[in-house]
Amino acid sequence: MEKEKKVRLASLLKILPPVEFCCVYGSALHPNNYDKSTMVDYILGVSDPMQWHSQNLIMNGHHYASLMVYLGGAKLITQVADEIGVGVHFNPFVSVNGEMFKYGVVRMHDLIEDVLNWKTFYLSGRLQKPVQILVDNLDIGNLNSINLKGAISAALLLLPAKFTEEQLYAKVCSLSYMGDLRMLFAEDRNKVKKIVQGQFDAFQTMYKPLLEEYAAKGLLQFSSSDGHQAVMSQDCGLSVARSLVPSLPSKVQSQMGMKLGEKTKLSESGRVIREVVVGSRDKAAECMRRVLRQKVMVSSAKQAVSSLLAVGGINAVNYLANKMEKAWKSWT
Repeated sequence: MEKEKKVRLASLLKILPPVEFCCVYGSALHPNNYDKSTMVDYILGVSDPMQWHSQNLIMNGHHYASLMVYLGGAKLITQVADEIGVGVHFNPFVSVNGEMFKYGVVRMHDLIEDVLNWKTFYLSGRLQKPVQILVDNLDIGNLNSINLKGAISAALLLLPAKFTEEQLYAKVCSLSYMGDLRMLFAEDRNKVKKIVQGQFDAFQTMYKPLLEEYAAKGLLQFSSSDGHQAVMSQDCGLSVARSLVPSLPSKVQSQMGMKLGEKTKLSESGRVIREVVVGSRDKAAECMRRVLRQKVMVSSAKQAVSSLLAVGGINAVNYLANKMEKAWKSWT
C-alpha cells in the first residue's frame, strides 16, 4: 500500500487511546475506490475494553451515543457488547480531518478465540478477506494463517472438482455471509463478487502460499492458468474430505461431530483426539454449511441488536439507510 495512504489510514489512531491490534477492512481498501466519502472501517483489539472505553470517553466522548454515556458509560458500553452482541462495540460516523470512520473495539482474548476457533465467526470472517494491519503487538497477522487454512478447507468442501482461483476466493468470501440477515435487505447482492474482483491481487497475496501447501499435500491441483488466475481441480473422494474436515476449527468440528458422529484415536504424542465421522463428502459439506450458516445468523442478529442500542437511534437509522441504498441499487 502506498505510504501516503497508510499514513492517512493511521490518522484515526492518533486521537484514540493505545491499542494492541488495529486493521482496516472493507471497501476503503479497494484499489479502484477513489470515493473520499466512503466510511473507513477499523477493528481495534484492546486488552481491557472497559478501561479503554473509559479513557476514550474522556478523549472522544462525542464518538459515543449520548444515551449510552448517560445511562452507564464504559461499563454499560462493554456489557452491551459482551452480553447482547458478539463482544464488539462499534462507533460509526466518526469524522476526522474531513474523513468518516467507523471503528469496532474488541477484547484481544475474544479476537484470538474467534480467529482460532470461529467461536462467533464474526471477526474471523472479516480477517479471511484482505485487510491492512496497522498495529499488531501480538502477531495476529501470523496467527491468522490458521484462520485462512480453515477457510480454504471449508471452501474446498463446497466447491466442485474443477474451479477457478476467483471461484475459490468467492467461496471463501461467501462463508461469513451465509445466513447473514443483512444480506436479505441491507447489503449489495453482488457484494462477494465486487470484493473478490476489486481485491483479487490482495486475495492472491493472502492465499497463494497456502494453496501451494495444499497442492503439496495432494488436496488440490493447479491444472492450468487462465490468464491472470489459476484453474484448479480437486479429488472429491472420501479420502480428501477426511483430510479437509480435521483442518476446520475445533468448534466447527465439535458441532459437526454432534450431527455426524465422532470417533477417537491416539495422536502421535499419545493424546486421545476426537474426529468427525465422515461417511459421505456431500453430507459432511452440507453439515458444515449448516453449522456456519447458524453461526453467522446468530452472530449477525446479536450484533445488529447490540449496535442498534450502542450507536443510538439517529446513527442507526443513517447507517441502515446507507446500507439499504447500496442494496437497492444492486437490485435495480
